[in-house]
Amino acid sequence: MSYRQNDNKKTIPFILILLIAVIISLLVKIFIFDLVKISGSSMEPTLKNSRIVLVNKLAYGIVKPFTSEFIIQWKEPQTNDIVIFLHDNKMCVKRVVAEESFPLEFYADSEYSLKIGEKLIPLTESQFQNLAGYSTVPENTVLAIGDNYSTSIDSRNFGFVSVKNVIGKVVCK
Repeated sequence: MSYRQNDNKKTIPFILILLIAVIISLLVKIFIFDLVKISGSSMEPTLKNSRIVLVNKLAYGIVKPFTSEFIIQWKEPQTNDIVIFLHDNKMCVKRVVAEESFPLEFYADSEYSLKIGEKLIPLTESQFQNLAGYSTVPENTVLAIGDNYSTSIDSRNFGFVSVKNVIGKVVCK
């Protein structure tokens, strides 16, 4: 056997192992875990701008690849979960502050605000108008709000988030 034939026999298994590793890595990224870079200050101080977080894509079910829909969903987001969802084709990271059927209390004294449990969340007039028609969180939705109320664009602006659109949970900050 020549040196060149022996070299080819070593190359083929290496390429096969490399190909299998790439396929497994892609499947893990698409279906199980993903690394997401935080962009913006809406979740500060919990998640700072440019921080990379680990997202569990199996926390709520199996997501259809490249969409914000589930193939199978076995759990819904819970209050205080930090979740990932798509809004206007952008990935959003926000905290679930209220789940389906949770009562919402609105105040319109000198300033607008929303009381959820013991939390008092400030609202602008347009945010108040957007949400004030609801006495509870609608069925199959969550109220997802950034921790930095003054800079976050969240459910106060664009409304409730369908639980079907929540594609993962931040598990490592």
